[in-house]
Amino acid sequence: MEWETVIGLEVHVQLATQTKIFSGSSIAFGAEPNTQACAIDLAMPGTLPVANEQAFRYATMFGLAVDAEIGKRSVFERKNYFYPDLPKGYQTTQLEEPIVGPGNVDILLSSGEQKRVRIHHAHLEEDAGKSVHEGASLGFSQAMSGIDLNRAGTPLIEVVTEPDMRNAEEAVAFARKLHSIVTSLGICDGEMSQGSMRFDVNISVRLKGGELGTRTETKNLNSFRFMERCIEQEVERQIEVLEEGGTITQETRLYDGDTHTARAMRSKEEANDYRYFPCPDLLPVILDDDYIEQVRSTLPELPDARQKRFEETYSLSAYDAGTLSADAAVASYFEATAKASGDAKLAANWLMGELSAKLNAEEIAIGGSKVSAEHLAGLIARIKDQTISNKIAKQVFEAMWNGEGDADSIIDAKGLKQVSDSGALEKMVDEVMSNNPSQVDNYRKADEKKRPKMLGFFVGQIMKASNGQANPQQLNEILKNKLDAE
Repeated sequence: MEWETVIGLEVHVQLATQTKIFSGSSIAFGAEPNTQACAIDLAMPGTLPVANEQAFRYATMFGLAVDAEIGKRSVFERKNYFYPDLPKGYQTTQLEEPIVGPGNVDILLSSGEQKRVRIHHAHLEEDAGKSVHEGASLGFSQAMSGIDLNRAGTPLIEVVTEPDMRNAEEAVAFARKLHSIVTSLGICDGEMSQGSMRFDVNISVRLKGGELGTRTETKNLNSFRFMERCIEQEVERQIEVLEEGGTITQETRLYDGDTHTARAMRSKEEANDYRYFPCPDLLPVILDDDYIEQVRSTLPELPDARQKRFEETYSLSAYDAGTLSADAAVASYFEATAKASGDAKLAANWLMGELSAKLNAEEIAIGGSKVSAEHLAGLIARIKDQTISNKIAKQVFEAMWNGEGDADSIIDAKGLKQVSDSGALEKMVDEVMSNNPSQVDNYRKADEKKRPKMLGFFVGQIMKASNGQANPQQLNEILKNKLDAE
């Protein structure tokens, strides 16, 4: 049987406001538990919420960026449920009249195909608190759970897609593109490890061309890798159940990224289970055309436009430009390096190569790079003027990463300057040829097709003798002229 996967996403994007959506409490990450929740966040008697205008501005920016309809009238409603980290007993959210209507996001797949994923809507809402299951580390004498309400009331937009994705690759490509959009807009810091973006994945399978199957929802995935593995695992599970004659239960599931296992958490609720009704404490918010156009005028450069500019301005391939333009911070670092070094291609190669490898190995973002754009540009300048070879440049970069200074100081301190003196190189070549007469004789007897490979022996000997500092281009030219002169 040929199965087809159907995937829709609900993405919680934490807005980068200074305060919460209905109060003046801070949303700064990392504060001591329960130090950033005020009486309004807890819905204490006698308190009234006041909507944060910046949250509406950010939501409008997002809607314009995904070519969506902006809800000129948006209404807050109460979503009623009871959970320890929801102090009010309800969540203030939007349902019938959200701030952002239908829109779309275009994604690029590994095959080169472009696909459009439709946005059903995006609505504003407040976040809940957080249940912490760390036992003794919380200061308790035994394993217990605690409730941290610092996050309660933090402003979110929940982006809901249509079920347009058909595999894990498409879902991850959409998630990455969404991350790129919101961070480029500056409305979210994109720190998924801190909960700034969380993905709920709705998955079902059906026979090719058949009716939609029963879906499950896996909640709160906070990495692209976990999303990919979760989808692949859940699709495999559902197909196995159906092929064995079973049925899929509509349920909410949890995925453990550490053990790569998933489990059912509870049966999936329907909208009417939450008893939505308009929030009596908040009036409808009305946005006029002037406000929307004023917000539109403030939009920064978006990823697609930035990629096109990188291709045209820096003569980069579509792949390189796409990689470097996806993240606003990476794009800024690249441009600073390219302009300072005067070589965009080398800047791109080093950023996507050595620098990216270091950042990934130490799990840090570009903003935490131990090599600044200015210092990387300095290294590239020394490669361009042939002060050092590419091989030596990697040693210099390692030293720069370890905090030993800029490229020039490291090259001088370690004596790494490339040997480009033709007289010194000729002397090295003569010595190696004199010490290896049989290899010289074999080279001269060989046909033209075999000679380039045999040349490598002599190059290796000289590089070893010069500690890798011989200028490769000059060395090859001198060596070939001498060996060919029979």
